[in-house]
Amino acid sequence: MATATYPPPPPYCRLYKDYLQDLKSAPEPPPPIEGTYVCFGCNYTTSAILPSLEEQGVRQLYSRGPNVDFKKELRSLNGDLQLHILELADILIERPSQYARRVEEISTVFKNLHHLLNSLRPHQARATLIHILELQIQRRKQAVEDIKRREEARRLLNECLATLDGH
Repeated sequence: MATATYPPPPPYCRLYKDYLQDLKSAPEPPPPIEGTYVCFGCNYTTSAILPSLEEQGVRQLYSRGPNVDFKKELRSLNGDLQLHILELADILIERPSQYARRVEEISTVFKNLHHLLNSLRPHQARATLIHILELQIQRRKQAVEDIKRREEARRLLNECLATLDGH
């Protein structure tokens, strides 16, 4: 039976050896990243603005404008994706050397789906916040009801004690 020991702690752990005695002895955390950065080979930005597909160099497959029907467009893109995947399977069987165009089309559909879903994030955040606030209101109403029941129980108990003391 083979066993392995845990690896030794990383060398930077020595920076925290006096942390319990002096909280300021540990190094400061790194500053937040601002601007663009690379993660897994892709460039990302820390700005909260969602860049358009054209800015990213991707052809937009769904309708433009302020009144986009997200459900309809997502269903349409999902159908396109399924069709392209089936076409890719056919091409891989019949003409394997011509797969690159289909893979690029699938990539474009995925990027459009991803962009459409990301444009729904503000709505999702708003709905989540509303749900959290409704739960807080419900908990507070329940706490008020519990307090009222306790006060009512104390009042009845005091009345009973007063009745018993009177006899």
